[in-house]
Amino acid sequence: MSAEGGTRAIVAALGANLGIAATKFIAWLLTSSSSMLAESIHSVADSGNQALLLLGGKRSQRQATPQHPFGYGRERYIYAFIVSIVLFSVGGLFALYEAWHKIQDRHPIESWQWVPVVVLGVAIGLESYSFRTAIKESNRVRGKISWVNFVRRAKAPELPVVLLEDLGALLGLAFALFGVVLTLITDDGLWDGIGTAAIGLLLVTIAGILAVETKSLLLGEGANPELVRQIEQAIVAGDGVERIIHMKTLHLGPEELLVAVKIAVPRTERADDLARHIDETEARIREAVPIARVIYIEPDIYQARATTDDAASSVPSASA
Repeated sequence: MSAEGGTRAIVAALGANLGIAATKFIAWLLTSSSSMLAESIHSVADSGNQALLLLGGKRSQRQATPQHPFGYGRERYIYAFIVSIVLFSVGGLFALYEAWHKIQDRHPIESWQWVPVVVLGVAIGLESYSFRTAIKESNRVRGKISWVNFVRRAKAPELPVVLLEDLGALLGLAFALFGVVLTLITDDGLWDGIGTAAIGLLLVTIAGILAVETKSLLLGEGANPELVRQIEQAIVAGDGVERIIHMKTLHLGPEELLVAVKIAVPRTERADDLARHIDETEARIREAVPIARVIYIEPDIYQARATTDDAASSVPSASA
């Protein structure tokens, strides 16, 4: 997945959310609408989340050190996981608290009554632009897979996070508009509280989805089945490799893959020929799958009865 495309989507979302947050806060100060306050905090949380994603992308580019010999690529996953926590706590839980408070102490919108409607309309326009940018950048790398599978299988977390945040923001604006309009029509603050509660439940749900998906990336995911197939074909395509005994893959970052494979070689293989065949195998793997940057190849003599460990290891890691 293109890191540049993810960055463009994040910057577009950050710019939109900063402008939206400012207008929502003004509308809340003028009207005391709980839906507007919940949406203001939601936009502030989203802005902070996009800043975290940019920071994670920057820090993940650091060079490997003796203490971290495989580099910092997975730091992008850590910041994406922090985003889910911020969205849950700052956005979702605050909105639910504000909804409870509003329902307990109902009051209508008494001043500047149609300001929230105008602000929400402008916010929907800005958020739609951000969402459109995220969709456009995602389509560059999504291929033919469904949107659900794209969110679940993507190894780079930025685009799925921005997609879910923008979708949640648009739905949240619709809930806020629903609550505000019905409050103005009925002169009953209950609808404002209900709209706020819907926003809170929505944000908690999206935060849960993000937490589950980024947790899987943090634990370590293997290459997707298509990449595994390409690596296997590259390994057995050359001379000196009889078969693959077992292989494991692990994403060290969105664009960096570790490949560890045990291959069967002829019993009569000379040491210099063996070394040449291993080098050629590495070159074929890198050519077939450029993100395979860390490769370990262990030669062995194939035994008809594989050990239990080898048999278990032959199953590729499943992608979330």
